Amino acid sequence: MKHRTAKRIVIWALVATAACSGDSTGPSAPTCSSALASQLTLAIGAYASIDPASDGGCVTFPANASTVDSAEYLLVAQSTAGTFGESSPFALRTATLGAAPMLLAQLQQPPVASPTPAGRFDALLRRLGREHAARAAAARSGALARAALRSPTPAPAPPVLGSLRQFTVCANETSCGAAADFKTVGARVLAVGAHVAIYVDTLAPAGGLNSADIDTLRQVFDTLLYPLDSATFGAVSDLDANGVVIALMTPVVNSLTTKAACTASGGAYIAGFFFPADLDPSAPAFQTNGGEIFYSIVADPNGTLSCAHSATAIKTGTLGTFAHEFQHMINYAQHTLIQIQGGTVSEEGWLDEGLSQYAEELTARRYLQAGDMATWDQLVGNDVVDAYQYLTATGASPLLIEFDQGTQAERGASWLFTRYLVDQYGAALPGRLVQTTLAGAANVAAQTGHGFDTTVTRWALANWVSDLPGFVTPPELSYVSNVQDTTSWHFRTRTFASLHQQDPNTFPFAYPLVPTVSAGSTVNLSGTLRSGSGVYVRALQAPGAPAFTLLFNSGGNSALPAAVGPRLNVIRIR
Repeated sequence: MKHRTAKRIVIWALVATAACSGDSTGPSAPTCSSALASQLTLAIGAYASIDPASDGGCVTFPANASTVDSAEYLLVAQSTAGTFGESSPFALRTATLGAAPMLLAQLQQPPVASPTPAGRFDALLRRLGREHAARAAAARSGALARAALRSPTPAPAPPVLGSLRQFTVCANETSCGAAADFKTVGARVLAVGAHVAIYVDTLAPAGGLNSADIDTLRQVFDTLLYPLDSATFGAVSDLDANGVVIALMTPVVNSLTTKAACTASGGAYIAGFFFPADLDPSAPAFQTNGGEIFYSIVADPNGTLSCAHSATAIKTGTLGTFAHEFQHMINYAQHTLIQIQGGTVSEEGWLDEGLSQYAEELTARRYLQAGDMATWDQLVGNDVVDAYQYLTATGASPLLIEFDQGTQAERGASWLFTRYLVDQYGAALPGRLVQTTLAGAANVAAQTGHGFDTTVTRWALANWVSDLPGFVTPPELSYVSNVQDTTSWHFRTRTFASLHQQDPNTFPFAYPLVPTVSAGSTVNLSGTLRSGSGVYVRALQAPGAPAFTLLFNSGGNSALPAAVGPRLNVIRIR
């Protein structure tokens, strides 16, 4: 599902939820087992990722041999869990070496925060996607599917321009499992192209897009969005044998976000969605339109349905919605209809969402290349703001989520991780992630050739050291392949720095990731590890300062649970 916010951000040049550190270790400093503790010696630029199960969570750093230069380490307490819903409290504290007692029972996991109404609708779509994927796989293996495979494929028959059709549309943000949750709408096809047919609800409010606007959307989809998404992610199915994708613009989508909810959220609203049941041949008739369809809002300049949306805003915003939802459609079709060797589950929401945001970015870059900065800003602005929100408090949001919870920060994490994968493994990687029956962390591991724990820890470090001035960043810890790269992002030195300079009220930090800072001998960090994410601290060591030891656990004498995939990532900065 595509979220939008009514707030514009400034155009820029492309060129931590945790306890603060204390003053000292004090008499209550925990004791680390000298028999188990890892002895960590790193050159500048070197890094390590340590599983606390291997050393009881105890790591000893050597004395600073220099009498003139200080030493600095970036530490990231991280979960590398490849499954969603894993979390645990953690503590990273300076400790003393000695004979430590055996670790006691693990602490219970903290409760998960409730999603927003928009997040619940996203979660609903993801859950339905999994259910329909499983049902479609079962149907494909049955007699009906085998008979269908033997039947000749009919010639594509696109809809006739000006013709009317009825659609069933999910109209309940919390449930789409019963007939009462859907509305039947009538819509007229106002544009038919080589790859898309655009229908507009006959009950759309006045002041909407005119015929020239609709035809422009058709042209952009045919000449830009369809070839770009298809080349990047793969082919889409043609379940309804009409040779085109259908875009239905209907006020039912507007009404999914109430005016009160839109106002309370600062202008956030549901801009469009892809409904998985439309590609499930075995779905109930009330739940499916039996073809490749995505849905978007209509212009509503007077705000009769929800937030007010001018025709001008819809013309630009719909481009991003179409690109975003088309990726969701391709992804689902590949996982459940095209990759016939499996396809029992749809892609997990966090990765599917990151790929759709990447689709928006690719679209935006085409406009950037043409010098259209306003459209670039409109299309990619939400992704950048979401990323800013995540980096502001990385410990508050997981990377892996069961569905799409709908928070800005979670979507920001998805986009940043996807963007990192593309920079590290190439532009062909998104297609490999989509054209498979694997999902989530297992999919990432299979397509990158690295364990998920390796990739996600490198990403966590990249969020700090990529583009870090005065530091020679290891190539695998970078968002960019070289400083001249204009197809990726220089988040620290260009993007966020420019946003902060132009609008410091909205973007109060020149770089939103601001780790806690303390001497190595006084580290005292605590918080919650959440699937895929981490919490950052900079440990400083004065010239000639003695060795220090850190203990990484759940607090007290409690070990971190293995299910959360705890890692202490360390890189020496200077």
